[in-house]
Amino acid sequence: MLDRRSILKMAAGGALLSLVPASTLQAKTLGKRYAMVFDVRRCTGCLSCTVSCSVENQTDAGRCRTRVNQASLSLGERIATLAVPNQCNQCDNPVCTQVCPVEATYKRKEDGIVVIDHEECIHCQLCVDACPYGARRKDESLDNPPEKCNFCIHRVTQGLLPACVETCIGGARTFGDLNDPDSQVSKLVRDNKVYAMLSEAGTSPNIFYIGLPTSTDDQAILNLNYLDWQR
Repeated sequence: MLDRRSILKMAAGGALLSLVPASTLQAKTLGKRYAMVFDVRRCTGCLSCTVSCSVENQTDAGRCRTRVNQASLSLGERIATLAVPNQCNQCDNPVCTQVCPVEATYKRKEDGIVVIDHEECIHCQLCVDACPYGARRKDESLDNPPEKCNFCIHRVTQGLLPACVETCIGGARTFGDLNDPDSQVSKLVRDNKVYAMLSEAGTSPNIFYIGLPTSTDDQAILNLNYLDWQR
């Protein structure tokens, strides 16, 4: 039986997507607070984001820093398909930094991006196991640091957008400073119902989702899927 909870959980890779209280979106720190908003109505599941990410960051096969989970459920002759991007959530309270024995992974004070210092990393992969989002890609040989999204920090520091945002053909990804009330990400979270993955885990993620179906009625989900997600 198709229902909102099951299709969202499937598309989110098993993680629950839940509404985010408005208070958590308010400025918490001085300076920048980079975040990304995914509008799932615009994601076509084309995977151009994963290709551009792999090329931009020169990652090995199978270790792309961003992924798109897709789920399809049928009801009679209709099929609802939902594509939900997933990557490092750039948490305000990241578990990965707490388990690193050499502090090689840390959250930048100037913009909130969680990064890995490849020179300091000892390749223990403890952070991979600790991440509740499954957003870090392990090196099975233990010869290299894990891979994770850092918002293409080398591009952002030059005033450019992350590669996945720039190449998203549906305009499903929006990046910006959540502490800037005039930024596009701030406007999106202010004007929409905002969801986050595992918001109850206490990590305070900075990856948000909008455009999710609010109805629990099967037919309503199918209609929304047909009108908005399948264009």
